[in-house]
Amino acid sequence: MIPNDIKITPDLIASHGLKPDEYERILELIGREPSFTELGIFSAMWNEHCSYKSSKKWLKTLPTEGPRVLQGPGENAGVVDIGDGQAVVFKMESHNHPSYIEPYQGAATGVGGILRDVFTMGARPVAAMNALRFGAPDHPRTRHLVSGVVAGVGGYGNSFGVPTVGGEVEFHPRYNGNCLVNAFAAGLAQSDAIFLAKAEGVGLPVVYLGAKTGRDGVGGATMASAEFDDTIEEKRPTVQVGDPFTEKCLLEACLELMQTGAVIAIQDMGAAGLTCSAVEMGASGGLGIELDLDKVPVREERMSAYEMMLSESQERMLMVLRPEKEQEAEAIFKKWGLDFAIVGVTTDTLRFVVRHQGDVVADLPIKELGDEAPEYDRPWIEPKKLPELSAAEVAEPEDYAAALTTLIGSANGSSRRWVYEQYDTLIQGNTAATPGGDAGVIRVEGTRKGLSFSVDVTPRYCEADPFEGGKQAVAEVWRNLTAVGSEPLAATDNLNFGNPEKPEIMGQLVFCIKGIGEACRELDFPIVSGNVSLYNETHGEGILPTPAIGGVGLLPDVGVRANAAFTQDGDTILVIGGYGTHLGASQYLAEILGREEGAPPPVDLAAEKRRGTLVRQLIGAARVTGVHDVSSGGLGVALAEMAMAGGIGATVKVEGPAHAALFGEDQGRYVLTVAPDKLEAVLEDIIDAGIDVRQIGTTGGTDLTVEGILTISVANMRKAHEDWFPNYMATA
Repeated sequence: MIPNDIKITPDLIASHGLKPDEYERILELIGREPSFTELGIFSAMWNEHCSYKSSKKWLKTLPTEGPRVLQGPGENAGVVDIGDGQAVVFKMESHNHPSYIEPYQGAATGVGGILRDVFTMGARPVAAMNALRFGAPDHPRTRHLVSGVVAGVGGYGNSFGVPTVGGEVEFHPRYNGNCLVNAFAAGLAQSDAIFLAKAEGVGLPVVYLGAKTGRDGVGGATMASAEFDDTIEEKRPTVQVGDPFTEKCLLEACLELMQTGAVIAIQDMGAAGLTCSAVEMGASGGLGIELDLDKVPVREERMSAYEMMLSESQERMLMVLRPEKEQEAEAIFKKWGLDFAIVGVTTDTLRFVVRHQGDVVADLPIKELGDEAPEYDRPWIEPKKLPELSAAEVAEPEDYAAALTTLIGSANGSSRRWVYEQYDTLIQGNTAATPGGDAGVIRVEGTRKGLSFSVDVTPRYCEADPFEGGKQAVAEVWRNLTAVGSEPLAATDNLNFGNPEKPEIMGQLVFCIKGIGEACRELDFPIVSGNVSLYNETHGEGILPTPAIGGVGLLPDVGVRANAAFTQDGDTILVIGGYGTHLGASQYLAEILGREEGAPPPVDLAAEKRRGTLVRQLIGAARVTGVHDVSSGGLGVALAEMAMAGGIGATVKVEGPAHAALFGEDQGRYVLTVAPDKLEAVLEDIIDAGIDVRQIGTTGGTDLTVEGILTISVANMRKAHEDWFPNYMATA
């Protein structure tokens, strides 16, 4: 007999994030009213965060296969072959809502969760990144959120022992009520030893591993699928609490156990905890699962079945083990000071049965819990195209030097050193390029190879034109990986949007995905994993559409790569892709003129591919001394960043309207520096490849001079660039 200990009312159903028609579907599936625990289980499995019910239709259109892809979406993380029997395992995931409610633990457990996704697959984490977005700097909550989130990211990643090699931080008023915390992790594994969540075999032990279960995070996945309002503080109990030292022990114990051949299937307990992990393991293997909650290790008294099934306590795993290896497995986990408990068994019934204190508190069809989750084709409106802005419609700055100083010294253009110096960027000893350049780079231990990492998106482009913005996010990451000399391998996405029940927001999601898909196909850059975060709204105001893209690239020789810096006096500066012309949706327009309007720059993917391929060839043959892609702020900002990075000035000349030439954000462009003795041959090869190249000046001196337009000392630029963040965070 399944007890109905709490009466199921319309209000209770609504509080679980279930619509009336979804509840009717539950009644049809099980032929009766659910128990309170069963209602919680359905709520967990059918919320947006776990079921992707609004986005699944469109996610299926993304390219997910390629010659190097070993595992695409559907598992804990994507897996890509890097040769020599090795694979890189990676994924990006959001922890937005928890981080707004409780910034330190929200961000910390976001890092912990993404690391578990990677080592669940049998990979040792080797690199992390994060993409953070906050409200306006002058909003009363922003500084508190920045401080807590950055401390949480660093506190967990540093203690666990993984280097943070890249990321981004941006501010915009549209994130005032809903910050974004997107965490990325990558690990290395043997390509023939990847572990999946698919349970196989009947009558096998289902084993609970790791930390004890508490009440923290109960209902977290449901909370992550809802808009915010004035009751936000009441949601604090749905934020998990992390322990990176326990997770480090869990990593070592899992990797050690995986070496023994004991593991048949493994799933980390992330969103919706025990519920989601058990259902996913059983359903993917076509098996039933029976759980006995009396055997679950708990750290709090009198926990109900509902609380145990929906707890999102951290640092926990669920495994299906070979019975003959049970004692060996238990010994490993006890050695690492972790709980090891047989809490269930696989069955051939295709039922998910949960027992607690002698009662059956849930008995549900396991496949339908996951496979029959609602899948919506939500109404959407095609976003309106904004008109192009000509250079003549955009005012020039009164003072070009002051404008450039503002662009590199503002909230969105300044150095992020204050942030990344709180992260351990060097732990493990394999970091070859720390944050601050186009992409982070690590050595693949025991080889000459390197892996590069970048995460990027330009939300103002996605707001102005979601299709072009989606394309640009992919192209920008691809370009960042190319700019260090690596071959872009594959990507992960983290799609952050507002309420998909609003047709205009759904239209943004649809067209961003269409743009991402087109760019990934054209650039041979498949999406192998990802996450969707919807309902990022507070009081009805949604965030900017923010489809963050994380990418991974491969360097054949980590010692042969490019840096985004002027490295010596007397080098010739080349621009591939021409001068800037496009000021619509630009950083110049927003920061200098206070305008957010106009169409973003279009992305010519064929040109992007041609130019990037050539740039990689030049870097690989050691024919250039520096490379930087041109992005936000245009050519002027790219030159300033290279000058500041190398401590060397330059004298250049540009053509066309000066504000467009310097600050236009036309896509697919790179700044290259070439030593004098190689210049003629390099120019000849670029021209022979049919690629637009301009020789614009020479490195040297202590000033950046644009002839007839501006002169500014590298020291003054660096001061403006470095001062904003520490000054802002030091303000009471």
